[in-house]
Amino acid sequence: MNLDDFSDLIERPDTGMRRDAEERRERLSVPPGALGRLDELGEWLSAAQGAVPARAVERPRVVLFAGDHGVAELGVSGRPAGTAHELVRATLEGASPVAVLARRMDVPVRIVDAGLDCDPDLLPEDVVRHRVRRGSGRIDVEDALTPDEAEAAVRLGVAIADEEADSGTDLVVLGDLSVGGTTPASALIAALCGTDASVVTGRGGAGIDDLAWMRKCAAIRDALRRARPVLGDQLALLTAVGGADLAATTGFLLQAAVRRMPVILDGVVSAACALVGQRAAFRAPDWWLAGQVTGEPAQAKALDRMALDPLLDHGVTVGEGTGALLALPLVRASAALAAELPVRTE
Repeated sequence: MNLDDFSDLIERPDTGMRRDAEERRERLSVPPGALGRLDELGEWLSAAQGAVPARAVERPRVVLFAGDHGVAELGVSGRPAGTAHELVRATLEGASPVAVLARRMDVPVRIVDAGLDCDPDLLPEDVVRHRVRRGSGRIDVEDALTPDEAEAAVRLGVAIADEEADSGTDLVVLGDLSVGGTTPASALIAALCGTDASVVTGRGGAGIDDLAWMRKCAAIRDALRRARPVLGDQLALLTAVGGADLAATTGFLLQAAVRRMPVILDGVVSAACALVGQRAAFRAPDWWLAGQVTGEPAQAKALDRMALDPLLDHGVTVGEGTGALLALPLVRASAALAAELPVRTE
């Protein structure tokens, strides 16, 4: 597999439809600019859907890729290593922030176990049946995956995107359920942006103290030494310093763009995977929205490199797709306003 092959498969959203949407916006009863960012969102939706005015987002879905990361053994996360399955269980039981919001918004949640480090019997079969491996390697001293596992994880993401597109999902809210995931995500972003570990090291969704931050920074520094020699090969990069969930998310994002299915990104993990995807297919980011600012310096670096402007800045750091889901009502509102506001009579 060569991720660069996606570049030939991905087309930009319909620019002609976007121009038509802009022209229609000029004729609406509300003055241009009065709705701020909602105007831009409506035009983006029209281009993605190939429809003017934009259609309502009627079948969104939250998709969460789950995995554990061996680097968490170093104490770089606010949660104990190997406990991502607890996040999955809380979401399945409706006790996590994303589960509460999804229930209120009537949006289904799909969880895909790409690399959890737990007994499969702890979780439902439809969650664990896709697992590529049990946990990912410690990226400071070893590869996260074997080459075959990295390819299998990317293909898993592609298959999930196809399933969602085939089932009629018209927009995906993308997130992760991981322990230690912000460390490989930050390493990927540092490698692709050419920055040092200290520039991208944040405190993660669960929050860490200064000593843990220093351990995390050292782990990213060591991972960068292993990442730089393979920068020209995105699959090799995911093999070296990614993880099963990150590789699957990357495959999902690329195939979602192939299938013309819009995606709202959540935090630093989805931003890192998007940045890898952009390296493979430069048109792919046109199909993605940045849902929120998390405060993670690596996320800011990645979004700036992809020219994605986040919709929200509410200080939400919990991850798990929560911030991206909070942005969904704005996207839906933009479609409703574009479709239902009356056109001025001359």
